Amino acid sequence: MTDKQSAALIGSEPTIELIAGRHPNGELVVEKVLVNPQSEENSYQLLKSPVFVRGIARADVIQSLEKPKGAFKVLKHGGNLCLRVFSKDDFSTTALSALEQALTSEIEKLGGDLDIKEPKALVYSIHVSCGFNAVEKILDDALSSYDDVAWFYGNVYDPETGEPLNWWQPILAPE
Repeated sequence: MTDKQSAALIGSEPTIELIAGRHPNGELVVEKVLVNPQSEENSYQLLKSPVFVRGIARADVIQSLEKPKGAFKVLKHGGNLCLRVFSKDDFSTTALSALEQALTSEIEKLGGDLDIKEPKALVYSIHVSCGFNAVEKILDDALSSYDDVAWFYGNVYDPETGEPLNWWQPILAPE
């Protein structure tokens, strides 16, 4: 890897650290994400959508920036929505395991995938062409009877302003 950023491996896959936010004490919080190095220097394609890093999803191509460490810019959106589901309880409990299985099944029917399963978080990637309404209906219906479970888009809204990023407009535009 030619990246000046320290690269690590998860299994045999390369990872880089990206800024996920800021701790209340002021320190930057980073998340390791699985990547496929690209030919352009310091650029990577994401292999999975991240849990906490906002603004990106699986198949996006990003370029890591020198400062601050973990900063990046999106070179190309891959067309996937990042769907993050968080729970106060562990997804291994009987009730939440059933929710995870049902939700994963519905998302897979539309061509989406469960990228990450953590004790209290699930991260899915699904192509934007499936439609926001269809995706939101699946999530809202599945989570409607769970008070301590919530879902969020990871790459639809600007983390600073809350405004839609609109990266999907060219992808969904008629040809």
